[in-house]
Amino acid sequence: MKIHSNHPYHLVDPSPWPLTGSIGAMTVTSGMVLWFHKNEMYLFYLGVLILLLTMFQWWRDIVREATFQGKHTIKVTEGLKLGMILFIISEVFFFISFFWAFFHSSLAPTIELGMTWPPKGIKTFNPMEIPLLNTMILLCSGITVTWAHHSLMNGMHDQTLKALIMTVTLGLYFTALQAYEYMEAPFCISDSVYGSTFFMSTGFHGIHVIIGTTFLMVCLLRHLKCHFSKTHHFGFEAAAWYWHFVDVVWLFLYISIYWWGS
Repeated sequence: MKIHSNHPYHLVDPSPWPLTGSIGAMTVTSGMVLWFHKNEMYLFYLGVLILLLTMFQWWRDIVREATFQGKHTIKVTEGLKLGMILFIISEVFFFISFFWAFFHSSLAPTIELGMTWPPKGIKTFNPMEIPLLNTMILLCSGITVTWAHHSLMNGMHDQTLKALIMTVTLGLYFTALQAYEYMEAPFCISDSVYGSTFFMSTGFHGIHVIIGTTFLMVCLLRHLKCHFSKTHHFGFEAAAWYWHFVDVVWLFLYISIYWWGS
């Protein structure tokens, strides 16, 4: 029996996933403590498994509500858009903290750093090699995700599919190159404040690229199942916003840490 509502809002049904997500997060945290102190990882793996199962089933329910049950009305979508905007703003300030630490140390290097930047003994990356290639990869991926968005709004299914596949491929390529760069790095995270700020900022950006690529992979699968229409595709739109944010952060990282900082 279909229940009619006299308001445009979505009153969420009772769900076990916030509880299982909290249990998973606590298990991961406890597992990391066990890993640090006793070098045992079974609890950490259990927590990751609980989180993955929770995420899969929670997102499955949200897809059902949005695509098949019609719960995501125009009013609900406006709230989701505002929530995504606020989330991205919070992520901007998260990265500002890393840039603050980098510029605080680099603009006035202390005597412990040899009064110079980069600190003595640090051999930096050549910004004209892999970092420049990664910059071009992310800029191209920004173009392809915009292509996918415009194709989706114009009802061109095949064009959207091609553009999404290209974007996901570029994201995976970026991650592979950054992993190679880390393996070949001539310094590590414990090599003065340079190593700390470099690996914290680029490492967290790399995690965001992996999350964004996963986000776009889910959108690709949903597009193959025809979940999106010309006017109802906020799931993809949110992924595109997030990907553009990742692009912009990388440009600042490249200019400040790789190019100016070296």
